Amino acid sequence: MQSTIETHTLSLNLTRTATAVALLCATALAGCGGGTADPEVNKLPTGVSDLGVKSYRATAIGAASTASGQDLLTAGLGKSGLINTAAATLVAYVDPLNPTADELRRNAIQSNYRGVVDNSANGGFGTLYGPNIDLAGKNTLGEGLVPGLEYVGVLDDATGRKRVTMAVQIPDSFDVNAPCVVVGPSSGSRGVYGAIGTAGDWGLKRGCAVALTDAGKGMGLYDLGDDTVHRVDGTRATRTVAGTLSHFAANVTDAARAVYNAAFPNRVALKHAHSQVNPEKDWGNDTLAAAAYALYALNQQFAPTVPNGTAKALRFTAANTLVIAASVSNGGAAVLRAAEQDTAGIIDGVVAGEPSAQPATTTGYGVQLGGVPVAGYGKSMMDYFTVGNLFQPCAALAASATVAEVSVYNYLGLTAQTTTATNRCTQLAAKGLVTGATTAEQAANALVKLRAAGWSADNDTMHNAHYALGNATIISMMYTNAYGKFSVTDNLCGMSAAAATAGVPAAMAAAVKAASYATGNGTVNGTPATVIYNDSVGGAKSWNLGVSPSTGVADFSLDAALCQRALFTGADTVTGAALTAATTPTKAQSDAVRAGVAEVLLNGNLRGKPTLMLAGRSDALLPVNNSERAYTAYNRSVEGASSKLSYIEVANAQHFDSFIPFSGFDTRFVPLHGYFVQAMNAMYANLKSGTALPPSQVVRTTVRGGTAGAAPAITAAHVPGFVAAPIAADAIVFSGTSLNVPN
Repeated sequence: MQSTIETHTLSLNLTRTATAVALLCATALAGCGGGTADPEVNKLPTGVSDLGVKSYRATAIGAASTASGQDLLTAGLGKSGLINTAAATLVAYVDPLNPTADELRRNAIQSNYRGVVDNSANGGFGTLYGPNIDLAGKNTLGEGLVPGLEYVGVLDDATGRKRVTMAVQIPDSFDVNAPCVVVGPSSGSRGVYGAIGTAGDWGLKRGCAVALTDAGKGMGLYDLGDDTVHRVDGTRATRTVAGTLSHFAANVTDAARAVYNAAFPNRVALKHAHSQVNPEKDWGNDTLAAAAYALYALNQQFAPTVPNGTAKALRFTAANTLVIAASVSNGGAAVLRAAEQDTAGIIDGVVAGEPSAQPATTTGYGVQLGGVPVAGYGKSMMDYFTVGNLFQPCAALAASATVAEVSVYNYLGLTAQTTTATNRCTQLAAKGLVTGATTAEQAANALVKLRAAGWSADNDTMHNAHYALGNATIISMMYTNAYGKFSVTDNLCGMSAAAATAGVPAAMAAAVKAASYATGNGTVNGTPATVIYNDSVGGAKSWNLGVSPSTGVADFSLDAALCQRALFTGADTVTGAALTAATTPTKAQSDAVRAGVAEVLLNGNLRGKPTLMLAGRSDALLPVNNSERAYTAYNRSVEGASSKLSYIEVANAQHFDSFIPFSGFDTRFVPLHGYFVQAMNAMYANLKSGTALPPSQVVRTTVRGGTAGAAPAITAAHVPGFVAAPIAADAIVFSGTSLNVPN
């Protein structure tokens, strides 16, 4: 990757009329305004540095370790290198301690594609979806390699701390006479290739340019011990050597770092959690910037040179290029936010899969299921995740949450954690946070707490797996830090991040750190770092082994969970007393977190853009009552009859398609990814031909059943498509101001 070139500027706040006039001036190759003005020229968006373009020419599986052996969609690995088989493990590096940028790109694409879909053959990979399946659902694309060009750029705020990475992929099949762009911000906290398996897969097959972006997140791993960082291309170097190509380094002085390292050795910082800029507040504008960078790249590639100059003209603009913003999870929230912030009219349509949508209010609308108001809806992520982090491990022991196919907490071989979950129930009861004299009664009451916070009966059997995998703990730790803009050295609520050996913070293995750009997803999920509870009795331990000072027992670091809940509420979680400057956490810390939450809430105004939003009814990470159902109702309360939002809710689907191969998930859930592809097809038909979007509806799927861990192969019959005219029993409608979802 070549050095950063001079940054040029281009305001994103151009109206469609202005850009159309600019286009006419540029493509006519003559001045405007009576022949005296110079034609408009192609310029980089404000704050963007162009790092150059590479050609990825692979048309068959071969030597994918260099750019010449890679393609845009699969990095030269094809369907065979992405499917879940023993032969399709991550490809080895020539030098594991010093992988090249091309090798890291290859493995990052492999990891990110696999991270968002069920890549098992029985789950539908290679038959219902995948690189070899065309947009009509036919197995016609062979290995699915897509040759083309990839431009890479970085958006910065001039401080060196923002560093949004963008990759614009232009397939050889791009049609200059019918230009289209798909903008795909990454899901979760993933890096720039985080949407390669969703927006990237569909867009490249359609022949559109694909604008990928990490939206200010990404696998930015900073090691406080040796002051090393990831460069934008994934290779590692010291902060000084990386210079302007550093993806993320914690904002700490050498002196402060030395003091911190002495007290807390082997700790690391992650960009999403520790950049101190609350990146989520900018996800929308970062998505819009990626769209603008895509138009810049297309003009650089295909526009004519202006007369008497070297600059390119403006052949492609928002006025003549179809732009669809599409992604899933946090990426889904980013495209909704981008639509809300799109004053320039860059985006034509939106597809948001299982988004982390956070309505700014619950006033003026309601949510019903089968005509009955739900217990809780429209809560912010920080609200319901801090509730979940408190009660989920106890609730997982409730009778209705038991998973028949597998033992509680056994998804990762963590049966020993049932004892710890029992301790959590006991200690919650001792602090008056749940009622009941027995574990069974306490667990049942904890489940009631989750229902009140927005989870439903469809989520009951998901709680054990989600907590065992650390989702509630990871997000509570990361997002309180991010929203409050805390430094890694603050150890908020006694928590930090590090690699762990036998549950104790340890130096990260050199090869693991070197490969982390490709293997990590930007979170503290254990790859390569995990959440550490510094304040555990007996010394720092992994969160799942933490012994709380207030209880003296292993209880999944309960004291940290109590602290995180207090950060959101502004009051002591046990006593209800208001926080002060002398409490833990302090009022100032809580105020900072709550201010950060306020910065990321959505306003519900999609500006009349056609929008398809979809979710799995069983989503236990982002409960539909808090996210998709609430946002659909909120949008209607804001936009009224002018709203063009349709909501598709899929029965027997949940948040992580990549979980489906797990024993017990395979028999009970269907993949959501196929519905994302169908939604993209529907949006394209609407924008190109005026075909009506499907109305809001529930899709009734059929689970595969069979033996847990060995479910039969999925077929198209298990996952029927959504329809143009759903029957009344499936139609999602409004009852007054309340969204009513059928049972």
